[in-house]
Amino acid sequence: MGREQGPGLREPARRQPRQRKGSTALMHDRTEQSAKPEEQGCLRWVLGVPLAILNLIAAWFCWTALTIRPSGPWDDAARAGIVLSCVLTLAAAVVALLITLIPSARRALSRWWLAPPLILAVVAAVRWATTN
Repeated sequence: MGREQGPGLREPARRQPRQRKGSTALMHDRTEQSAKPEEQGCLRWVLGVPLAILNLIAAWFCWTALTIRPSGPWDDAARAGIVLSCVLTLAAAVVALLITLIPSARRALSRWWLAPPLILAVVAAVRWATTN
């Protein structure tokens, strides 16, 4: 068969790129970054929704740490609640911060996504440090 194309004729088979000698990889290396806006928008949603949820969780624990007031010097339960709320705030903020710092998130999200976990972590650390 020739290389002609037309009605009723088969399209010529496309040649697959050759693998390097001794290579066992079946997939090609895709190091290029996608600059398509629809892919960036999807990635923003995939990363933004969990980050927003983590930031809300951290904010709630930070709020509980700030609103708990010990009744007196004998109230160890209130102090333990403050410390627990601060630890949970720090944990959620660190996870959110780590997700924000991964390279794919840094390409898709703006820098302001770093602010909420950093602010919440600082507030929780200060509250923990100032607990009598």
